[in-house]
Amino acid sequence: MSAVARLRGEAPQQVRSLLLRQGEQFTAYNFREYAKRRTRDAFHEHMAEKDSRKVQELIQKGLKELQAMKDSGKPGQVAKQ
Repeated sequence: MSAVARLRGEAPQQVRSLLLRQGEQFTAYNFREYAKRRTRDAFHEHMAEKDSRKVQELIQKGLKELQAMKDSGKPGQVAKQ
């Protein structure tokens, strides 16, 4: 199995699943739907990517976005200033 096939296999699907699951945690409908739509659109846009380096970069970007969602505290609630 080539490196691209391995990268395109389970890892991207795991990242996608984590992003969608984290998006479900938002209490506000608009935040929740935006997170889910953005995740689906991004994965659909890069579905045919063949370059292993680019696939790895996209996975890393997805993980950073996941961490940003987790770091937002209570999703869907704006911090008081």
